[in-house]
Amino acid sequence: MINRTGGLPCGSATARREEFEERAVDQSGIPDGVLVDALVRARRRARPPTDRAQARAPDTEMTVRRPVAPHSERCHDLQRAGTDRAGTDGRIIGARMTTDRTGGDRSEQATGIEVKAAAGHIGAEITGVDLAGDLDDVVVAAIRAAVLRWKVVFFRGQRLDHAGHVAFARRFGEPVVLRRRGSASPRDFPEIETTADRLELGGRFGMEHEEWLRRRRHTLLRGWHCDHGARIDPPAATILRAETVPPYGGDTTWSNLAAAYAGLSGPVREFVDVLRAEHRLGVGYQPRPGDDAYVRHLLDHQVASLHPLVRVHPETGERILYVNGYYVEQIADLSRPESRAILDMLLEQATRPEYTVRFRWEPGSVAFWDNRATIHLAPSDNVHLDFPRIMHRVMLAGDVPVGVDGKPSEPLVGTEPGRW
Repeated sequence: MINRTGGLPCGSATARREEFEERAVDQSGIPDGVLVDALVRARRRARPPTDRAQARAPDTEMTVRRPVAPHSERCHDLQRAGTDRAGTDGRIIGARMTTDRTGGDRSEQATGIEVKAAAGHIGAEITGVDLAGDLDDVVVAAIRAAVLRWKVVFFRGQRLDHAGHVAFARRFGEPVVLRRRGSASPRDFPEIETTADRLELGGRFGMEHEEWLRRRRHTLLRGWHCDHGARIDPPAATILRAETVPPYGGDTTWSNLAAAYAGLSGPVREFVDVLRAEHRLGVGYQPRPGDDAYVRHLLDHQVASLHPLVRVHPETGERILYVNGYYVEQIADLSRPESRAILDMLLEQATRPEYTVRFRWEPGSVAFWDNRATIHLAPSDNVHLDFPRIMHRVMLAGDVPVGVDGKPSEPLVGTEPGRW
């Protein structure tokens, strides 16, 4: 989401440059190194051409690059302490979180937005920005930085229509176009999928939606997932917009998989670093007795990939505990009992409450999350309620995950990079 080639120079900064950087230190949770870099480059663009001959214009695409070297264990400890010094070559420099507001929110004055943390490890609410407006590069860079830092960010009171939703998403990458959508999705906007489509799926296979949902979530952890995790190149990010929500119920919960990995003991981290797991569409589904039309559908449209159990984030260099309850079936080279015991332990680690944030939706709310570093849990407490819940999502094209050993994921069946 942020395409950078390194940090700011250290040895040749003038007093004026140092003063500018100090003013840009974020007091609200945006990684200050990223924000300073974005602000400085935006300032360079405003200079006459002769003054910025060596300056580079900021890249506003959410491009996918080869992963940088992974964080050290020391880096994870520092990150949890709020003083991350992850390194250069595209990683966040000097990220920190502080509640000190005495600086007058100088960086917020520079960008016009404010970022407030929603939980200790994940989630932040961004205010002071109209997503339907003409966002300048500095604001876009600040939003990117917040997504990388907090994994999911929330906006309230937005007035996005379908066109505005797609236009906002394009500032951060290339929207995915699904080949198949339900009847609720807008015909004129192939980038948008309306989640109300899901209500139709059970009926296609001879069962009520409530039964279909129950069979997909027959254990407490089965509902946790990243979007399209069985693909060889799962989406990099998802932007979900609320149109109609129930008066109560219907919250969504996210978990930070980088924090979950960092929270493992050293020996366990070393053990899982070298493992791979099969991610397969439909493994969380519990079949009906006898003939099951949905099982036949899954067999005819199977999608599966072999992903690293720990992937390296292509932009921050963080190690991500790449597990979820809905797609992961088997750890390669382990027996079924061994695999099941280890996956259960890792899923429980990934969904520990301290690594999560829960969001209460309102009409006009928008959630923007890093699909490479999070899993989320769609609500199930509103199934019995007679209230509509209409949400629209745009997903951004992602990369092929790469493990700690530098090896990419392998497609097994029904998937290839860039082909949806």
